[in-house]
Amino acid sequence: MKKPSRVSLALAAAATLLGGGAALTAGPAAAAPAAPGGAAVASKAAVKGTAPSCVRRDVIKHEKKVTVGNDCGRTMHLKVVIDHGPDSRCLTYQHGQAWSWHWRLGSYGKVVTC
Repeated sequence: MKKPSRVSLALAAAATLLGGGAALTAGPAAAAPAAPGGAAVASKAAVKGTAPSCVRRDVIKHEKKVTVGNDCGRTMHLKVVIDHGPDSRCLTYQHGQAWSWHWRLGSYGKVVTC
């Protein structure tokens, strides 16, 4: 059996780190908005565009935190986009609901509909 070279070991370690990077990302600090049945809703829908101005965004950049609130008077499907970092899932917000998203890598980009 051939002994692995240093280069192949380094490549394997890099692949492991890159593949496992999702485990190092931060998730929402608060519970996700619930669907009418009580379960959080994650959607695989495509991003449609920047969220309208009736979606509240309170960003604290030095804490890497954004609180998103739905003041639109109707149900909204929203996602937080983090530049060079992990985006949030697409979540369903009923009118008046809000939640916070924290991240470790990257910077706040925008909130989009999905």
